[in-house]
Amino acid sequence: MRPLAILGGTFDPVHNAHLRVAWEAAELLDAEVRLLPASVPPHRAQPVATPAQRVALLAAALAGQDRLRLDTRELDRAGPSWSIDTLIELRAEIGPQRPLVLLVGADAFAGLASWHRWRELFDQAHVGVLPRPGHTAALDAALERETRPRRVDTAAALREAPAGCVFEIDVTPLDFSASRIRALLAEGREPRYLVPDRVLADPALLAPYRTAAD
Repeated sequence: MRPLAILGGTFDPVHNAHLRVAWEAAELLDAEVRLLPASVPPHRAQPVATPAQRVALLAAALAGQDRLRLDTRELDRAGPSWSIDTLIELRAEIGPQRPLVLLVGADAFAGLASWHRWRELFDQAHVGVLPRPGHTAALDAALERETRPRRVDTAAALREAPAGCVFEIDVTPLDFSASRIRALLAEGREPRYLVPDRVLADPALLAPYRTAAD
């Protein structure tokens, strides 16, 4: 059964590194991949752009292809955007058998033990770990104990169970971030080749980051 994979984040703004790792994960896992913008991210600063502005950015970025999709459920839900709540909701929708994959960067994965009800994540989904350039932090003891027996070496293994495995996905690591793009915009510079052309073509989409610098 074809997996459903989700990539969350603030997408403040969405950029080509987000899209490239999501695209490659979709290819390598042969999965439907959804991008889920967070409403109230519990582990980072609140977004500069509003939810509506970030949805508009993502809609523009995802136009013209059908491999990656936008899912706004976390924006529609009040309170912190806990991943466990999202996974439980998705699991109820897709049923108990379809593989569900939570995509996280290696830096976020290293801090997984600080997430809300983190051990329950494995009851609902597999975890697909995406490389982050320069990230070498070791896992803490509790996370290492929990994940060591869950590790698998092939994407095919994720199809053999609906949840519970950890798989490192060999995607192309791109070393830039949304904070870098916000800094460029604050300096009045153009983030060409860092954000999708459809985003760059509409000045209104990136206006919140220029305005925030004034």
